[in-house]
This record gives sequence, structure tokens and C-alpha cells, in this order.
Amino acid sequence: MKYAYWLVLGLLVLMSLAAGGAKLAAMPQEVAFFADAGIDAKWLLPLGLVQIVAGLLAILPRTRFLGAAAMALGFLISSAVIFMTGNIGFGLVSLLPVLMSGLIARHERRAAV
Repeated sequence: MKYAYWLVLGLLVLMSLAAGGAKLAAMPQEVAFFADAGIDAKWLLPLGLVQIVAGLLAILPRTRFLGAAAMALGFLISSAVIFMTGNIGFGLVSLLPVLMSGLIARHERRAAV
């Protein structure tokens, strides 16, 4: 179980950093994706920053709860945008990182008590 925790945490951190980096770089796919959802590209920067900071915070034990909670929020916003484009199937699958980040945050909150 311990190894599964670290594997999931590592994958979530990598996903958060990669997704945030793509948004900060204003990759054409991200810009088009947000445009399809009817969201202005100016929102790529704040969401990208949240995802990168969240991923970095989740690495450190002292800030892991905050990082995991922020990752869950970032993934949830991305999932909402996916649903806004009408892609229900992918939207449902994209809720898995939200759930996993939430479980990491819950685990960290319980470990701190």
C-alpha cells in the first residue's frame, strides 16, 4: 500500500506539472481547448500557475496536504472545462485525478492529526 501511495503521488505531481506547463506555454491545443469551451485564453496563466505550484507543494511533506488539495482543485477545473466542451466520456475519466488528489489530501490531513 505504501508503494501505491508514492506511485500515485508521483504520477499526480507529474500530471499537474505537465498540465500547468502546457497552459503556461499557451500550447495551441490548450488555447483551442479553452476556446472550444468558450473560455478566454487569459485564464490559462492562472490555472497553469495553480497546477504548477500545487505539484511543487505536493512534493514536500510539510506542504503535501495543501499541494494535494490545490491539485484536486486544478484537476477539477480542467474536468469542468472538458465537460463544457461536451466530451462527457473523457470528462468522467478526468475526474479520476480529482478523486486521487482528494484521497492524498485526506490521507495527509489524517496523518497530521
